[in-house]
Amino acid sequence: MIVTPTKLESCVLIEPRVFQDDRGFFLETYNANRYREAGVPLTFVQDNHSCSKLHTLRGLHYQIDRPQGKLVWAIRGEILDVAVDIRRSSPTFGQWYSVILSSENRRQLYVPPGFAHGFCALSEGTEIIYKCTDVYSPAGERTIAWNDPTLAIEWPVETPLLSPKDSEGVLFADAELFD
Repeated sequence: MIVTPTKLESCVLIEPRVFQDDRGFFLETYNANRYREAGVPLTFVQDNHSCSKLHTLRGLHYQIDRPQGKLVWAIRGEILDVAVDIRRSSPTFGQWYSVILSSENRRQLYVPPGFAHGFCALSEGTEIIYKCTDVYSPAGERTIAWNDPTLAIEWPVETPLLSPKDSEGVLFADAELFD
């Protein structure tokens, strides 16, 4: 597998080794030893599967009480995946990174605990899977506005499909962040 550091501290792009022939393909989506060696040292305790309509935008989500690291990949279609460093003590605090994850490129993005995460579906019926390092905590969930002017994330759509929760995200300046 190829591991590429991103501009954000501890956030890495992973390209698993794919074995492909005339029958199809095989790849290892996760191996604790290999991922630990690649700088993804945490244990995952929950797997999530999401399906989204074209131009659905989910995020920017995080949990303040039980921060989750996430290993994200698309199994159908493609997304623009976004990680935002919201750790005040980090040298990359307030910076974001985006990458296309698709069923074609089979890339994965590791988003460490202490980051906000979001994505936009770039195809109809996009499905993603992501492993989490902690369980879902509804009481601790927070949402930063997807279109926050301070972050100025370059989303691929101007009027995405949003949930009520994502429509009501707070500005980055007003968000409860990590020290």
